[in-house]
Amino acid sequence: MNHSEEKLGTWPLGRLMLSMGLPTLVAQLINLLYNIVDRIYIGQGVGREALTGLGLALPVITIVSAFSSLAGAGGAPRAAIALGQGNKEKAERILGNVFIMLCCFTVLNMAVFYIIEKPFLYMVGASDATYPYASAYLRVYLVGTIAVQLVLGLNPFITAQGQSKTAMGSVLIGAALNIILDPIFIFVFHMGVQGAALATILSQLAGALWVLRFMTSPKTSLRLKRSCLKPDLALIGSIAALGISPFIMQSTESLISIVMSSGLQRYGGDLYVGSLTILQSIMQLASTPINGFTQGVQPILSYNFGAGKLDRVRAAYRMIISITVFTSFAMTAVEMLFPKVLARMFTQDPELIALVGRVAPIFLAGMLIFGVQMGCQTTFMGLGQAKISLFMAMLRKVFLLVPFALLFPLITGDVNSIYFAECMADTLAAITCGTVFALKIKKILAQGAR
Repeated sequence: MNHSEEKLGTWPLGRLMLSMGLPTLVAQLINLLYNIVDRIYIGQGVGREALTGLGLALPVITIVSAFSSLAGAGGAPRAAIALGQGNKEKAERILGNVFIMLCCFTVLNMAVFYIIEKPFLYMVGASDATYPYASAYLRVYLVGTIAVQLVLGLNPFITAQGQSKTAMGSVLIGAALNIILDPIFIFVFHMGVQGAALATILSQLAGALWVLRFMTSPKTSLRLKRSCLKPDLALIGSIAALGISPFIMQSTESLISIVMSSGLQRYGGDLYVGSLTILQSIMQLASTPINGFTQGVQPILSYNFGAGKLDRVRAAYRMIISITVFTSFAMTAVEMLFPKVLARMFTQDPELIALVGRVAPIFLAGMLIFGVQMGCQTTFMGLGQAKISLFMAMLRKVFLLVPFALLFPLITGDVNSIYFAECMADTLAAITCGTVFALKIKKILAQGAR
């Protein structure tokens, strides 16, 4: 057992969470810059239609990320539990099978989306004015799918070892490069949305090379070895069983974008579709730091659960939930008070700014209490509860938000009811998840790691 693993079971929890959660929080914030910076440069420098087109490409980007989570977020907790049980060999076999899964997902995503790109974008809500921008971005972005998969899928294994700062390095490198390349390609070389896509994939490639170099070096306790690159269907099944929850959480974001963008196009037009691009960016500014923190501290739950240290598990999840609840409420409240200020980051179009200012408080209100679900969901994932995590992942988006976004405008005939659907789904999902957690957590801890 090396020092990074040992601290998961021995360090004071406050210090441990700060050392592991802060780097991943920063890393996720920086990672958010990949998309946010693109949107800011495109919205300010190219125009409203281009910004809307970039938003229409988001469902594809989200699906690519979701497949990374299916492998990475499904495998990393399993590997952390194995490390806690002292089974390093199993942890490395999990890592090897995740690498195989990521390579297969790369081929699948590229083949499918190059084929269905045009009908898919029109289904999402593209118009003749916005489709060329969305298409131009995607055709370049898809070339770099392998880099995206490796960065997002392997980084959780670095964090699972307790090396959050190293995991942050890959994101820092990519984000810094993206910020530099974006204005060069967009403005100097006049490449527009294609320049934004090229900057993104080159940046992700740099991050992927960083991750691979570390995961094959003596510095890592979980090494990517050729001997472990043998498909094991039992391991792949267990990885997918746990990873299906974050996969659905992310892939259904794509479904939500399709349903909401198409509804906004039908009942409002391009202006309303453009507002969703900005609103989702604003929501990410609140949710991403929390997601980064929970990703960083989740190995604490997994390791100590695997080691049978249940008192540390209880203390850890109480701290995690308290932090996610407070942070979600505070950050969302600020965004609801100053939506126009945030909208001006992305556009100078007065109509679009006015619309975002009017609907943002409605759209964001459910996030005031959504920290409950973030904290409880993290605990379920960290303790290897695949079935509960899957249900909670599907509840908010598949069972609540999608039906609400479809039914509310049909009943009211009002485009604003689509924004209200987000608020209602977030609120009901958070209440339900908190209730299930209170009812189930004692039984989960009593059963122990399997």
